[in-house]
Amino acid sequence: MQTAIDNKTFYKKLWKLALPISFQSLMLAAVAAGDALMLGRVAQEEMTAVSLATQIQFVQNMFLSAIATAGSILGAQYFGKGAKKTISEIFNLILFLSGIVSILFFAACELIPEWLMLAFTHDGVLIGIGAEYLRIAGWSYLLTGVSQCYLTVMKVTDHVRQSVFISSGAVLLNILLNAVLIFGLLGIPAMSFRGAALATTIARAVELILSVALSAGKRHVRPDFLRFFRWRRDLFLDFQKQCLPLLGAFLLWGVGFTSYTAVIGHMGSDAAAANSVSSVVRDLICCACNGIGSAAAIMVGNELGAGRLEIGKAYGIKLKNISWVIGFLSTAVILALTPLTVRMVILTDEARSYLTGMMVIMSFYMIGRCVNTITINGVLDGGGDTVFDMYSLAVAMWGLAVPLAILGAFVFHWPVFAVYACTCLDEVGKIPWVMIRFRKYKWVKDLTRAEPGE
Repeated sequence: MQTAIDNKTFYKKLWKLALPISFQSLMLAAVAAGDALMLGRVAQEEMTAVSLATQIQFVQNMFLSAIATAGSILGAQYFGKGAKKTISEIFNLILFLSGIVSILFFAACELIPEWLMLAFTHDGVLIGIGAEYLRIAGWSYLLTGVSQCYLTVMKVTDHVRQSVFISSGAVLLNILLNAVLIFGLLGIPAMSFRGAALATTIARAVELILSVALSAGKRHVRPDFLRFFRWRRDLFLDFQKQCLPLLGAFLLWGVGFTSYTAVIGHMGSDAAAANSVSSVVRDLICCACNGIGSAAAIMVGNELGAGRLEIGKAYGIKLKNISWVIGFLSTAVILALTPLTVRMVILTDEARSYLTGMMVIMSFYMIGRCVNTITINGVLDGGGDTVFDMYSLAVAMWGLAVPLAILGAFVFHWPVFAVYACTCLDEVGKIPWVMIRFRKYKWVKDLTRAEPGE
């Protein structure tokens, strides 16, 4: 028999977390949308090259997301328990690991950007534009890892509004600087794609400064730099147990998505341009499920960490049901926006035709994307069931969608629409498996340990 929960309390918690996080996700997606739309008004080649180049940051974010998500899973449960000292130790750990990742990606963007671009296209013009973009934007990749750690800890320690203020403010600054630097407003010479890269770097620097400044408040949890390299062995092992499956899952998902982009990119510049625009729309529409998924992980984690397992389970069931509603609403929104989207950017007639078909296919993909994001990345991960995420991606994406897309594009020479449809199979195909896993309730568990001295 399912435990009864107070719906008023549930929805108050959900909207308190989900609305600002969704807005934050929307603001982050708006940067990519702003780049695509503004550069789309300049030239199709520049828009496409920047879209391909930003896949490097997408891959970096897979590493950073695994580290931050593992930290937030443990952090949410320890916050529910009231163990702030342990959260500070978790902060140290994720800050150290994120810093290493950021330095490595920064070095690659500065030293071998042409080689990075070759993974996505053989077009010499696109490679040249993308490499120059990466040399400037690479500095932002160096800063992102640090600021994301601060924002992650803010979210799980009841400072979600401040984290949203920081990241959203940085995004608005990024968009404003995009317009000024790309088109040469306010007396500044037009810099085109170089302006987009510089705007991103400046915005990330401001984001980091604000994150450190606001975290100096008395109620905030901060890294303990005096014990920065002295991690508790049991805590490190708990973190590793969560992080490694998440890293596997994020890499499988991230490299898989990058593979989709590369496959479509090798089918011609028109297909690549249409896919770039559809990806921006997908990311914008996914903001709602991303926000609810993040809120789900925190809500479920707080209850489980506090020892209220039955309430955590009931929260998870309700959030899973909500995921279906969000999925069907997202489908309707994409179909309604398709005509407007096709008219908003400058594309060739063939690219415009591709975009229309991709939007229709993507609308049905969104049902699976929303259900899986909220159920897997929210509820299951909130209870520490991170291994399933990795297994499901290995089977659905790498066992089905990626091979079919590659074979369809390079062996069977299927039409662009058919190849694009293959890239959408993974989310829809794993829904039954996700529902079966959810009902086993292996995610209903307390991951916390006693703090030293308790």
